[in-house]
Parts: sequence; structure tokens; C-alpha cells
Amino acid sequence: MAADVFDRLVALLSEAKAKFRVIEHEAEGRSEAISIIRGNRPDQAAKAMVLDVRGGGGGRRNVLAILPGSRKLDFAAVAALFEARKCGFASPETAQQITGCVMGAVPPFALDPALTIVVEEDLLGNETLFFNAGRLDRSMELDTKDWLAVAKPRVARIAARA
Repeated sequence: MAADVFDRLVALLSEAKAKFRVIEHEAEGRSEAISIIRGNRPDQAAKAMVLDVRGGGGGRRNVLAILPGSRKLDFAAVAALFEARKCGFASPETAQQITGCVMGAVPPFALDPALTIVVEEDLLGNETLFFNAGRLDRSMELDTKDWLAVAKPRVARIAARA
């Protein structure tokens, strides 16, 4: 399953003529540790989290929140953005079913139409982004403009203020 997500990402980015490179490394899914292994700043890492957003005018949906690896999510901000009463992490089973990835390997792309992507606008100040690419032992470095063009995320303030 994970190899399938990785292969789909490579095909998607190649077809879009995106500027990216694959980084092979030891298996790791924690933001701080993987940034050290890849040699990138934590704020360049695109950390992807599957959320369960429910209630209010928006009904129930799953959202893929993308944050700098050094930041924490503001659940209330995401709930407000989607006019929802509650926002929390999706169960690990739901997240794996929707993304096809184990936790820590989820890339910042919605390969399932059930996912809506929202990104913390501070992440977009980076020229390139680093992220696990569907596998714990594969990452990518991708031009931020290319990520925006392919992923088409909603941009908002969703990170907790330090």
C-alpha cells in the first residue's frame, strides 16, 4: 500500500513537471527526527495530519492539515475555518484508510477526494518543502510553487501561536 502511494506521488509530480527529488533514508516518521536525518530545518517540513471536523454548517468531513514541522495545530482555528463545532485527529485507522499510509508517512497531498487540504500560510515562505512521501523510508524535497499548483490547498492560519 505504501509503495503504491509513493509511486502515485512520483507519477503525479512527474506528470505536472514539478521540480522534486527523492531522498532515501532510514525509516522515521517523527517531524523533529526526520528533519535531522534529511538535513532540513523543521519549519521547511510539511507535516500532514488527518483531522475529523464535524458539526455546524459543514457537516462531517476529513481534512488534511499541513503545518511546518516545528509547529502545533490550532484545532479551534480549523473548526472555525470549516464552520464546525469540533475538530480533532481522525482515528489512526481512518487516517490510514483514507491516505493509504501509516502515521508519520502521510504526504501533503489529497490522493483521496474525501480529503480537503488546508495549509498554514507560514509554511509557504519556504522555497522548497520536505515531507515523507507515503513511506517512512522515503522523503521528497519539492518546490513550494509546484506543491501549491498540484495540491491546490486552502491557505489559512491554522498553527497555534507560539
